[in-house]
Amino acid sequence: MVPWILTLIAVVVAIWTSTRMYQARREAYGASASAELAERQARAAEARTLALTEEIRQLARKRIPAAATALSHRAAPVPGLREAADIEGDAARLLTEAVQAARTAVLEERGRVDAAARSAMRGTSAKIQSLLNQSQHLLQELQHEYDDPRILQLDFRNELALRRTQATAVLCDAWPGLARQNSSLVEVVLGAQSRVAGYERIKVANHLRQERLALVARAAEPLAIALAELLANATAYSHPDTEVPVTVQQTPGRGALILVDDAGIGMDDDALKRARTLLSGPSEVLLTELGDPPQTGFAVVGRLIARYGFSCHIESSPYGGMRAMLRIPAHLLTVMDDDRTLSVLAPKPVHARGAGAEPLEASAPASSVPPASAAAPVPSTAPAGPSEAVADPAAAGEVPSEAVADPAPGAAPAAADDGAHAAELPTRRRRSRKAASPEASTARRQTVEEPVLRTPEGAGAAWAALQEGTLSGRKAPEPPAEAPSASPSDDQGDDET
Repeated sequence: MVPWILTLIAVVVAIWTSTRMYQARREAYGASASAELAERQARAAEARTLALTEEIRQLARKRIPAAATALSHRAAPVPGLREAADIEGDAARLLTEAVQAARTAVLEERGRVDAAARSAMRGTSAKIQSLLNQSQHLLQELQHEYDDPRILQLDFRNELALRRTQATAVLCDAWPGLARQNSSLVEVVLGAQSRVAGYERIKVANHLRQERLALVARAAEPLAIALAELLANATAYSHPDTEVPVTVQQTPGRGALILVDDAGIGMDDDALKRARTLLSGPSEVLLTELGDPPQTGFAVVGRLIARYGFSCHIESSPYGGMRAMLRIPAHLLTVMDDDRTLSVLAPKPVHARGAGAEPLEASAPASSVPPASAAAPVPSTAPAGPSEAVADPAAAGEVPSEAVADPAPGAAPAAADDGAHAAELPTRRRRSRKAASPEASTARRQTVEEPVLRTPEGAGAAWAALQEGTLSGRKAPEPPAEAPSASPSDDQGDDET
């Protein structure tokens, strides 16, 4: 009995021991698994921490500066997350929001800085513009007192500085600065030409159907400023030996169109896209976006377009450079009163130069000839071409003596009573015309020859000669001062805009 009891006790002890050992092994295995899991979790957390640290470092060193650069340069890339898989969703979202917040803060700060800069430049430009206007009046007084041609050159350089200052003020949201009456469109074009270095290269062609077409007062000076900027670009980016054709014409929609062509270097696709964006009249153009040195020409034109309602388009020119098309809507146009005279420097409409004889040619079959005062050609309004005047003397207002017939028998008593009425109402019979003598042909050719348009240089030389002649009658003649070269475009401080 005792052996069986001892055997049973030994079996129970062995079972209990093995159970305790199994439990101990399980606890040890669980402890090792937990430790390994904790170690893996610690390594993963450390990796995430390192990845987040690197993302924050990249955010501070690369992403935010790149986002600020992209505000000025649209093509500049902005890097994203380096290791998107190692960053949790909330962390990635917060990093992206940080970039957006930085971009918004930069935009707001740039807006405040730009507004402060505009305000300072606007005040400074107003003071400089006032001083330049005073200098201009003083120079005009000096031109009446002295005959030194250098005063004209000084006045022109003062005009260049005034244009630059006025353009800067317009870019800073200032008023153009000059109030004008309704002005002839061609005279406005000539005024813009006189504000540009190399103005002698600009050739204006007038294709208006209405010679007295004018701009309303509020749009005259803004259009002159915008056109001067376009002409400055055309002359600055083309060779000094080339011309800059300017065409003024009316459009079918009762508006007007000014074409400015140049044979310059042209523009690449990016520059052309940028120019068209500025010319479309954006709501805001930052001064920091205009480059260094700032190119303000198209920005000024775009600002005036947005404010006054005309439009401008730029494209490739058949002359090899660029063509700017300045379109003026009908509501900005009017017609000048007949009592106001046009400038003698304004070119005549091209269509009127060959149409001066049309009314008389249409009335040739009539039984009466218009009075001499009405038939005489007027070069200032509608000069006829020399070839047409020689081919048909009657069309030019000169009726040969053979073509005038005797008055009718019933009109003889009236002619005896009142010779004036007989001279005003003669009749004629159709006869073959005789060949005109060479002297008569030469005289007619000289009478209908188109008058030579005066250039700014010619006007300045004539005024200087007048002053010199006036002074020479008052005192002993003095050797005239040597005049400088005629306004070269490379020494007048006017470059690309």
